[in-house]
Amino acid sequence: MRAAIEVSAVRPDDRDGVVDLCLRARGETWTASQVCSGDGPTVARHLGALLSTPGAVVLVARGEDGLVGLLLGRLLGPNVFTDEVNLSVEVVYVDAAHRRRGVGHALMLAAVEFALSHGAENVYAAPIPGARGVQRFFVRLGFTPAASHRVSPVAALHRRLTSDVARRAGSRRRDDVIARRRQSRGSATDAGSVASRSDVSVLWDSPRAAISRQVSLAVQTRRAVSSSTTIS
Repeated sequence: MRAAIEVSAVRPDDRDGVVDLCLRARGETWTASQVCSGDGPTVARHLGALLSTPGAVVLVARGEDGLVGLLLGRLLGPNVFTDEVNLSVEVVYVDAAHRRRGVGHALMLAAVEFALSHGAENVYAAPIPGARGVQRFFVRLGFTPAASHRVSPVAALHRRLTSDVARRAGSRRRDDVIARRRQSRGSATDAGSVASRSDVSVLWDSPRAAISRQVSLAVQTRRAVSSSTTIS
């Protein structure tokens, strides 16, 4: 059974966990110097500068093991070139041990809902150079090329993410039901092991097997087969 993932805005006591995630992300790309500094205190200072920017958002995903993912972004516009407000997602990172569990989708959905609440029209994303997995992630979500970024309309992205999250939740529920059934069957098997072999066979054998045993019993006791089996 998979543990639930909680996504929320970063809290003051999340600082060390966020810095650790940033350093892990840095270690996974061949362009490490373009991601962040390799010095923890410097990364913490840079995160503080980001959070002081108007419209900045830092989201974290929490699991049983603490912080397992983060998203860094900020609102852009309006400005002299456009009346639109857009959300720029600068970093999405999920710890390697927690990937393919919906953490990235949960982070993006929270970011899109943040964008909707501020009237944003589009979401722009700048995947970390060399991070092919992140590139594929955005492509699957429907992002299209936009210069050095990728872009998706907020409304379309929200529909896609809510659909994906609902589908994943349904899949998890099915997995939980299957796991409970297997556990129940295992308990029944353990309980039945104290009975005799013939008693267990009666519980699980098919009707045809039961008739075969009855026929064998009739032969052993020298009774006619017809006297021990009936068809109704």
